[in-house]
Amino acid sequence: MMDEATAPLFQQVADLIADAIVDGSLPEGERAPSTNELAAFHHINPATARKGLTLLVEQGILSKRRGVGMFVEVGAKELIITMRKQNFAHDYAVPLVDEAAKLGMNQQELTTLIQQVAESRGLYR
Repeated sequence: MMDEATAPLFQQVADLIADAIVDGSLPEGERAPSTNELAAFHHINPATARKGLTLLVEQGILSKRRGVGMFVEVGAKELIITMRKQNFAHDYAVPLVDEAAKLGMNQQELTTLIQQVAESRGLYR
């Protein structure tokens, strides 16, 4: 995943909607925010919001219902999780290992650090 600050705005919009689907605040089958709602809320151009929504339609996460709006597809949450898992190593692990190498950390130090962070987040309790 791109650094949020450097990702294009339309990608940031798509990511925010995908995050809402994954965390359950935008359930499957529900209407997604409209282009105009997104543009007004985030103070962005409606074309940018539309591009973010279109990306999610192309990925099969949202579907258009003519005259009604965009809706979260059944199975969208699992689809997002699957796509993110497929990109996880490239987006997170590679930069992490590269930075650890630059800092002269060995494998054990990196493993210990990951375990400590995971425990602090309640992942391994």
